[in-house]
Amino acid sequence: MKINHNTNRVEAFSDAVFAFAATLMVVSLGSGDTLLELKSNFKNLISFGISFFVLIALWKLHYNYFRRNDYLDNKIIVYNSILLFVVLYFVFPLKSLTSTWLKQSAVTVNDLASLFILYSSGFLLIFLCFSLMYNRAYKKTENNSITLLFYYRHFLVFVTVAIVSILLAIFKIGVIFGVPGFVYVFLGPLCYFHAVRFKKEHPHFIDKNS
Repeated sequence: MKINHNTNRVEAFSDAVFAFAATLMVVSLGSGDTLLELKSNFKNLISFGISFFVLIALWKLHYNYFRRNDYLDNKIIVYNSILLFVVLYFVFPLKSLTSTWLKQSAVTVNDLASLFILYSSGFLLIFLCFSLMYNRAYKKTENNSITLLFYYRHFLVFVTVAIVSILLAIFKIGVIFGVPGFVYVFLGPLCYFHAVRFKKEHPHFIDKNS
């Protein structure tokens, strides 16, 4: 017997996981009772802020997915579950990477490379899940919305950049200068060129839910 899945339940559970991830970041921030302690925690506050707004951006991407698509099956639930698992884990290497950069603490090249690999692996898995979710919905919906196809390819660009970052970190190419992190700057131009090419292939494409 075919089960009718409820997207509202999936969205509610997902929102709870995002809220829990934000709570974990707040707990790890710590607090201080004296002015000196507050000053020493200021850089922690900056790294927390960056991590928090990255989390909000991921939540918005997740929110947009369910606005663009109402198809749901077991595979999408699995992809979504993996995505949420990685989100919970992802905020901590991101916070550690930001803290290391702000505090300029003494770390070895190997430690920094490991941190880049950890961060980029989380980034890769998150956007691979988004891409697979869009691809699954595109293949299974009756009208085969080109919007779903666009975002399937769009998030593959993110996955490709993450793979490049991981390879740079593995081979320790420019790690000391943060090259594996700077490659993410290319996301903007690559996504732009993808959008231009896609619109040439599909002249009537308009994303009404962006």
